Amino acid sequence: MTKRLIAALLAAFGCAAGSVAHADGEAKNIIFFLGDGMGPTTVTASRIFKYGEKGQLGMEKLSRTARIRTYSNNAQTTDSAPSMSAYMTGVKMNNDVIAMTQDTLLVSVPNVDALNANPCGAANGQPVTTILELAKAAGLGTGVVTTTRVTHATPAATYAHICNRDLENDIAAQLTPGGTGFNTKLGDGVDVVLGGGSNNFLPTAAGGKRQDGRNLASELKAKGYTYVTNKTEFDAAAAGSTSKLLGLFTKSHMTYEQERDAAREPSLAEMTAKAIDVLSKNKRGFFLMVEGGRIDHALHETTAIRALKDTIAFDDAIKMALSKVDLSNTMIVVTADHDHTMIMNGYARLTGATTDANAGVLGLVKNVVSGANELDAEGMPYSILGFGNGENRVAGGRNTAATLTDAVASAATYHQEAAVKMGAGGETHGSGDVMLMAAGAGAEKFRGVIDNTAVFSVLKRGFGF
Repeated sequence: MTKRLIAALLAAFGCAAGSVAHADGEAKNIIFFLGDGMGPTTVTASRIFKYGEKGQLGMEKLSRTARIRTYSNNAQTTDSAPSMSAYMTGVKMNNDVIAMTQDTLLVSVPNVDALNANPCGAANGQPVTTILELAKAAGLGTGVVTTTRVTHATPAATYAHICNRDLENDIAAQLTPGGTGFNTKLGDGVDVVLGGGSNNFLPTAAGGKRQDGRNLASELKAKGYTYVTNKTEFDAAAAGSTSKLLGLFTKSHMTYEQERDAAREPSLAEMTAKAIDVLSKNKRGFFLMVEGGRIDHALHETTAIRALKDTIAFDDAIKMALSKVDLSNTMIVVTADHDHTMIMNGYARLTGATTDANAGVLGLVKNVVSGANELDAEGMPYSILGFGNGENRVAGGRNTAATLTDAVASAATYHQEAAVKMGAGGETHGSGDVMLMAAGAGAEKFRGVIDNTAVFSVLKRGFGF
């Protein structure tokens, strides 16, 4: 019998679970950081963007590393739903499926905004248990923090089970204690939920997207949640006065870091800090998932500057967590769910960090000796960052287009050039292995090249489940 189960039994009989000791290497707390789409090139480019080639991100200072294979059950290139689900459950599943058995097939429905009583069908797979559900069953605190909608694929994979990731109204219902569709494995509910996506919690009459008339925000408030919708309310929600916190700061995804209004929306680092403060009130420990979700969206748009700035904001959240926890009893894990097609071109000279006066890694490839622009086969300069596919592909020869400059390539709205033409926002995920960086209690078990499903086993062992 594990110490976690002993603690749960003691709690059931009114004993002091906080007195249960943790063995060496057994984590009281686990914080799982997921940079959505944050492949190795994005990590490298973000480091150079912020700190220069010789600098180091906070995540890169973590002592344990591994490489992660991310393919899904039916695709060489995964989407976020099965990859994050593999981390959270240890099970490979099909693209677009969240925390279900391998045999679950994607089911399309005519109206994803309607509440579906049984959208997956009676014989289309079964739910598989997530690490968050195991933590909840053991009496630990649980939390989900993201810059996407809280019902989006990555956060949903911690607490929901469904055959189609687009059924976000159904996913929101699974998060709401006591109501129709609630995931009862969540007990009294996930303790901290912070991010965007109020549309999926509010009825159409209140400006939301729910066609069933339910106001899930009101239902959650009735279950004891402190509900905040902006930075002022967020700041006023003292960790000492609440043990249940719901923050929905935007109708859909939260704003890219580049455009975020700091007076309106909290940063990912601020949300992480608040979540840790609230969850730390649980003396048994906690599981917290933190997603830098808009890294992925910026990469789909091929706007590299947005992706790099959101990666830095994600890294700031990691550094915030490290400043608040004790690694002797806390495991920190940082990884990505999949790669993208962003590349670094040419034999560029060192650029140093990007500043207002220096385009840096966002600029053009320059000769290491002369500093002059390197030229392609058509005699045209080209940028350091590019994409395997994306929306900005010159029609015809590059020498028929305007000459690229550092100022153009580093502009806030510039879409880096791509080799294969796609529609707007249609850049795809990549299939390359991603990085995992970890530290703290139990993190020594991460090493080598491993499958994403193996991460779940390390998390379970870390908690002693």
